[in-house]
Amino acid sequence: MSEATLDDRGRLTLPKEVRERYGDRYRIVELHDGVKLIPIAEDPLDALRAEFDDVDKSADELREEAREAALNEAGR
Repeated sequence: MSEATLDDRGRLTLPKEVRERYGDRYRIVELHDGVKLIPIAEDPLDALRAEFDDVDKSADELREEAREAALNEAGR
């Protein structure tokens, strides 16, 4: 874990190791007890494709499975 401090202009400099691992662009998410930095991929579509690369089912099949599971959980 690292520590960073804002400068007098409100800028935050992330440690080099963090920038090298996660990149230079982040989305800032405000939480009830702090903030979270979410790295933004250089090409978000490529990152999304890579995340779901191992999914063999179509969106329609996944949607139908979710529907069936919800109905079963509701006591259909």
